[in-house]
Amino acid sequence: MNAQWHLPVELTERYAASGLDAVQVMSVESHLARCGRCRAAVPYEREWLAESWAAIEDVVGRPRPRPAERALHRLGVPEHLARLVAATPALGRAWLTAVALVLAFAVASARLAVRDPDAVLAFLAAAPVLPLLGIAFAYGPRVDPVHETQAATPLSGPRLFLLRAVAVLTVAFALTGVAALLLPRPSVPGGSGAAWLLPALALSLAALVLSTRVSPLVAAAALAAAWAGAVLACGVATGDRFLPFQPPAQALYGAAVALLLPLLYARRRRLDPGEHR
Repeated sequence: MNAQWHLPVELTERYAASGLDAVQVMSVESHLARCGRCRAAVPYEREWLAESWAAIEDVVGRPRPRPAERALHRLGVPEHLARLVAATPALGRAWLTAVALVLAFAVASARLAVRDPDAVLAFLAAAPVLPLLGIAFAYGPRVDPVHETQAATPLSGPRLFLLRAVAVLTVAFALTGVAALLLPRPSVPGGSGAAWLLPALALSLAALVLSTRVSPLVAAAALAAAWAGAVLACGVATGDRFLPFQPPAQALYGAAVALLLPLLYARRRRLDPGEHR
């Protein structure tokens, strides 16, 4: 087709009646895009066209914010930051539902087996891993379908990763904290239902520090495996399966947090999981 050629009347009528196949439609629309005479020959309802354009402009010009975005904005988070944080893959419905189901199953198991400490041990061992999973799926080309688009924004890289990581950790810690409050108190041997908190914080900070060297997925997987191995090894070596959650171990986690915080601050500019290392 060229500028000197125009659509036959029969072809125009078939196009308007949706009587063309996909290839023909693309060919006709390619010509219509540059030929005003043929566009004018295509029948249409002016009111319908005006309403359609108005609806498109409303969606494009004023996109409806997500509930999480609205909540963050009400808390004082700037609109552009709230939108980027709300788009975190790890804050999607699927991930939140999975975390909620895991926690609900753990609490239900503990309540159904009040005298069985294994149920509480499973909760305490699994709880610190959940924030790690959130960090792993917070940012990066392998987990974020719009990573390339966001990488072109001024907020991409370390700042956006940290913002999303903080948002994910806040949600994960809040959900796990609520679940811990529902644990049956008499079944927590020698400790508290909050014994997961310090190890979770230490593991999360360690994952962020490791993400300056490797991808968050690799960092989270390595730390989750190391944590599971350490919990099992303590039980086998000492006979006390709850040793990783006793006060001496909690003191070690606190010391690790104190060391990891300044290290993360010093290496914060290297937090860019989208770049090859």
